[in-house]
Amino acid sequence: MYKKCTNLKHSKIANNLMSYIYDNIEFDININQLAYEYGINKFHLCKIFKKQMGNAIYETIKSVRLQKAANMLIANKHSTITQISNMCGYSAQTSFIRAFKGRFGQTPKYWRNGGFIEYSDLILTDYEKKYTTNIDFNTLKQGLVKVKPRKAYYCRQTGYSSNYKEIWEKIAAWIYTHNLKEYEQIGIYHNNPTITPLNKCSYVACVIPKDEDIDLTRNSLPILQIDECLCVTFEIEGTHTDILMLIKWVYHEWLPNSEYEKTTIPPYMIFEDDIIVDNNGIVKGSYYVPVKSIF
Repeated sequence: MYKKCTNLKHSKIANNLMSYIYDNIEFDININQLAYEYGINKFHLCKIFKKQMGNAIYETIKSVRLQKAANMLIANKHSTITQISNMCGYSAQTSFIRAFKGRFGQTPKYWRNGGFIEYSDLILTDYEKKYTTNIDFNTLKQGLVKVKPRKAYYCRQTGYSSNYKEIWEKIAAWIYTHNLKEYEQIGIYHNNPTITPLNKCSYVACVIPKDEDIDLTRNSLPILQIDECLCVTFEIEGTHTDILMLIKWVYHEWLPNSEYEKTTIPPYMIFEDDIIVDNNGIVKGSYYVPVKSIF
């Protein structure tokens, strides 16, 4: 029992740290200060994170910074390379260029000017026949909404797999255990699957109870905050593959030609129905893309 409680505690710490990294990627992330707030030493905190997440915390921070920068270099045509590097936590452009080239084998300028297509083609080669879609995304119903901040309970997994059933079954069991009657189910897509291999993409399955007064004091899931933001929405009904191709289209085509730019807040899907219900692999919902106006 003690070992189980300790592992649950460590899992919450690591997940909270992961959420903190994503939420504060534009700032300097002080591990010493975080360790102090958790009441443990820095070495132990780093050990907990690596054991739970499989990667060292400093490498994770670097990876998140560079993946966000890579996407914004594609989508945010009106921001300079320096502005994007600052938004992703780099105070010096020289260190950003060096880190970016080490990660992607290209300079940020070359990447922005079309190099990302070469990089994407190498990743897509492994599944280009499998990951195609018949949906014309230009015909999807679009909207513009201001999202209010709200608290979500979640499970995290690495990999954009077509088999999301296991992680959503955990969410479903949690919903049943806490007798939730009304709730939202949200899938957060931290990565662009055409520039990050599918098995390395970070996915988060969330549930948001609509009754804010419900007693969840015995909750075992970690909690994250979905920030207030402006979002462009796309209504879609399709397969897992269709959603992946929608993500690619938004980053590579829609955003660069729109009047908006991507923020560092990750996009997500709000599903209309319980996602684990067997609908022949078809899901229905709205894809939310946090944006800011270029004007």
